[in-house]
Order: sequence, then structure tokens, then C-alpha cells
Amino acid sequence: GPFKATGPGDTPSRRRIFSCRPTAAADEVACARKIVAALGRRAYRRPLNDADIETLLGFYQQGRNLHEGKPGNFEAGIENALRLILANPKFLFRAESDPPNVAAGSMYRVSDLDLASRLSFFLWSSAPDETLLNLAAAGKLHETATLEQQVKRMLADPKSRTLASNFASQWLYLRNVQSTIPDPNEFPNFDDNLRQAFRTETEMLFDSIVHEDRNVMDLINADYTFVNERLAKHYGIAGVYGSQFRRVPVADERRRGLFGQGSILIVTSEANRTSPVKRGKWILENVLGTPPPAPPPNVPGLKENGEGGKFSSVRERLEEHRKNPVCAACHRMMDPIGFSLENFDAIGQWRTKEPGGIVDSSGQLVDGTKVDGPVALRKAITARGDQFIGTMTEKLLTYALGRGLEYYDMPVVRGIQRNASKNNNRFSAVVLGVVTSTPFQMRLASR
Repeated sequence: GPFKATGPGDTPSRRRIFSCRPTAAADEVACARKIVAALGRRAYRRPLNDADIETLLGFYQQGRNLHEGKPGNFEAGIENALRLILANPKFLFRAESDPPNVAAGSMYRVSDLDLASRLSFFLWSSAPDETLLNLAAAGKLHETATLEQQVKRMLADPKSRTLASNFASQWLYLRNVQSTIPDPNEFPNFDDNLRQAFRTETEMLFDSIVHEDRNVMDLINADYTFVNERLAKHYGIAGVYGSQFRRVPVADERRRGLFGQGSILIVTSEANRTSPVKRGKWILENVLGTPPPAPPPNVPGLKENGEGGKFSSVRERLEEHRKNPVCAACHRMMDPIGFSLENFDAIGQWRTKEPGGIVDSSGQLVDGTKVDGPVALRKAITARGDQFIGTMTEKLLTYALGRGLEYYDMPVVRGIQRNASKNNNRFSAVVLGVVTSTPFQMRLASR
């Protein structure tokens, strides 16, 4: 349905568009002006000038006069103007123009209207709302107290959940969960409901850090998580029923934080087995910010288990692989980290045995720290908390700027990290550091 519809109906989106209704033909142009000015302001993310409005009214008038070969009406005119707005580069692209009096190659502070867009697309992945636009149009948004107030308001808004679905999904590789297909012969109980639950759990954990303004180290050490019945059964958590996700305490220390979550464990595994190499590389890149060098060309893959009728553990096969001196240096960094998570299989279930023998999760990090499982790894990472916070700050600043960081951005990262540490490393403190930073508020003139 609806069946036998006699008109366009009444929906929330239509009510937002038609902020007024003409009661007579003489009122139509004034009402159309009000509507297109409001729509254009939101779409172009700035107040419209007379030329903008006249262009939109011209398209309104065309639709009002003729619509699809027939005489139009007021709604057809608004539709035509809306088509122009949605096809306009000012809506489709977020371009920032240099002021006319700025010399090429010089630095300048972006306008409040551009700052509003930067802030909104960073925290909401969407256009600024009326509050932001009004403050920007009045030239008040850049003021320190106002900017801090708006950041806290925006983080508290439900729209900031896009930080979990966009930023966290990119940073933590959660988007890869959807395309990961475990071998059905090895993992016959895996299904799409579990796949979706993996990603939802991690996004909800990240979102709780944002909305509760928690210390960002809780991503590593959180003693709670979010599960539904399907995921709880997978983890062995009793007393959870139904498809709705709810917050539960994590009684098993091995499951605390990101390292015990299925989303991370599955994207760092092969289809039919675990991959200590992938897991170690993921932690080095995304947690510690020390990515290993790219592998040399023509490196042979790890031999699969059972070749020649012989079954051996992943550890034994990697030890054979590391006999190649070209491979040994990088694997010495990655493998001990990955092996500490080896008790989790390729879909994140706990195990003590693997094909080839008993699981051995022991190892030694490059600095000599011994690890023998996820708890020891988590404690080792926590002891390097500044390194994790610095890495997350780099990732967040990269996301906010929409570009990769350069060597000259590193003092900014360290400054954000220092200031956040004075505020218990709360998520809002890191975000405020990003928003008030020079790269976020300044721009290099391109002319």
C-alpha cells in the first residue's frame, strides 16, 4: 500500500519541506521563496544570497507553469526547485573557497560557515543543523566557549552514532566483517545473524565510550559488552534471550575489550584458520601505531595443514616459515602478539586444542615482555596506554581532516594527547583537541 491513493499523502519529510501553504494564488511566490530559502540554506550549508534565491525561484516558476508536459501547480514548482538543489555542486560537494585578499600559499582561519561543515561532517557525517548554522552565520562558532559547548552538544546527540558506524568501522576494519566468509566445513554453525552481531557489538561498545564520555582506554579494558541471544550463546554467556542487544558485564577477563570480540578476531583470520600474522599486524597498526614493513615480493604463503598427510599447528608452520631470514625480522614483531590471541579460533570462540596439538599462546614481545594469552596482552598494551591513545588520536585526526597525516602534524597529535591526559583521556577531550587544532581550523590558500 497505500491502495487507491488519491494524493501524495502526509509524511514527516513533506511537512519539513512545506513549511508554509499558500491560501491564494497571490501568496504562492512568497511561500515558495520561504521554502526554497530554507531548503537551500540546509543543502548549501550557508545563508542564501539574492542570486541563489532568484535562481531557485526561476526553477520553481518553470515547474509551476509546466510539469511533465502538463500545466503545473505549486507543489510541482517546489519539486522542480528541489531537483536543482539536489543536483547542485554546492550541495553535492563540500568546497571551501579562499578569501579574495589571501596570498597564495599563506595560512588562514576558515570561515565559521566552513567550520560548521567541518565539525558537522566530522561528528555527524551530515550537514550542520540550524543551531550550528545560526552560530556560524552570526560569526560566533569559532569562539572557544561556544565551540566547546557545541562539540559536547553534538557528541550527546544520537547523530554522533555515525562515529561508531563510520569512524570506528574504518579504523577497526569492522566493514570487513561483512565480506569475511568462514569455511563452512570448519565452522558449520556460523551464520549471517552472528556476522551482524559481531559488528553491532563493537559499534555499540564504541558508541558507549562516546556517549558516556569514558576514558578511551576502556576500548581495551572494558568490563562490559553488548550481546543478543545469538552472540551470548557464541560467547557462552548465560541468561540472554531474544534478538535485542543489551549491556552485560564481562565476567571472563579473556573477553574484556576489543581483543575478545568476534568482529576483531574474524577479520584478522583466514577463512579456515586463525592467522597470528594478521592479528599481530592489526594490533601493531591500529592499536600501537607501529605498522610493520610491507612484505617482500614473492614470499610463499603458509603451508596449509594436512599437506602430505601431516598435521601441524599454526605455530609450527610459522616457525618453518620464519627460517627464511627475509621473513624473520617482521614476523619477530607480529607473531608473538598474534599468538597471544591463538586460543580464539577464526570466529572468536575459545579453544584449547587445534589441529596439530594443544594451543600454545605464549610468546615474547620485542621489548622482552612475556605474554601468554589475551589477558597478558591486554595488560602489556595498557602499560603502553599513551601509545594506544596516540594512535587513536592519529586515526581520529585523519578522519576529521579527510587526509593522511604528515610529519608536521605529529606535534599536533602529541599536543592533543597531552591535553587529553589532563582530562582522564575522556573521548570528548580527544575530540575537542582535534576540533581546536590548527589543521582542523586553518587552511592553506591554494591560489
